[in-house]
Amino acid sequence: METITIIVGASSDHFGAYADNCPGIYGAGNTAEEAKDNALKGLELLINTREKKDLPEILRGEYLVSFQYDTQSFLNYYNKIFTNVALERITGINQKLLHHYSSGLKRPREKQKKRIEIALHQLGSELLTVRL
Repeated sequence: METITIIVGASSDHFGAYADNCPGIYGAGNTAEEAKDNALKGLELLINTREKKDLPEILRGEYLVSFQYDTQSFLNYYNKIFTNVALERITGINQKLLHHYSSGLKRPREKQKKRIEIALHQLGSELLTVRL
């Protein structure tokens, strides 16, 4: 099964999204969520308006969709779930700096991005073991 990777990123005045490995899928919006939703609508529109033979190869069979965010877009998209307080607890990065990353005032170095990513993956692994 193929995976379509949709890149979500922030610019100076909006958020954009595009499929990295499938031409014709784009989205934009005032928030990362709007850009992501518009890209998914673009995918749906592409599939519903073309003959199967005219679709990009990746869309002719079964596929999954994954999203890749820049740090600002991720922090904005998940800000209702991961507050800066919670992110500080799991990453060790102070809230003020996290706010600067989410607002675009600063861009994190690769080491900081990796630190956030590792903390989120560790949290996800831990949550997968929870039973209620």
